Amino acid sequence: MRDASIKDITKFLGCRRIAFVGVSRDPEHFSRGLFREFLAKGYDAVPVNPQAAEIEEHKCFSRILDVTPRVEAALLLTGVPDATDEAVIECQQAGIRNVWIYKSVPESDFHEQAKEISRSQGASVVEGHCPFMFLPHPALIHRVHRFITKVAGDYPSNPRGN
Repeated sequence: MRDASIKDITKFLGCRRIAFVGVSRDPEHFSRGLFREFLAKGYDAVPVNPQAAEIEEHKCFSRILDVTPRVEAALLLTGVPDATDEAVIECQQAGIRNVWIYKSVPESDFHEQAKEISRSQGASVVEGHCPFMFLPHPALIHRVHRFITKVAGDYPSNPRGN
C-alpha cells in the first residue's frame, strides 16, 4: 500500500464538491459528524447512501454514479470491504480522481487491485487517515489526535520538493 502524502490530502481537501459515500442515517454516527463539519467548513458535501432519501436536509444519492452534478472527490465511509471496493470502482467509472478511504478494509487482492486501477487512471487515493485532523482549524481533540499521530510516526509524509 502506498502511503498517502500531505500532497494527496491537500489535493483532496482542495476539492469543494465531495461525495460522502456511506454516510450514516444515524445523526449521532461519526460519519454524520464529519459530514456536518465539512458543511460547516464551506464544502458542498453530497451524501451517498442507498438507504436514505435525505441526510442533513441534503438530497441523498443511492450510488456515486447517480450523483448530479458530478463531484470532484469522494470520501468513502463504508467500512465494509465489498461496499468500499465497489465505491472505488464507481469513482473510477465516474472519473473521480480524488478518493479518501476513511476506514481501511482488510487487505485483499481485489481491494488492492481497485486502488491500483484508480491510481493507474491518475487518481490520488488517501487511505486510513482521519479527515478531521487535516481540516482547517480543527477542534482540540483533533489537534491532539494529529499530534499523537505525528509522535507515533503515523502522520502522512511530505515528499521532498513538493
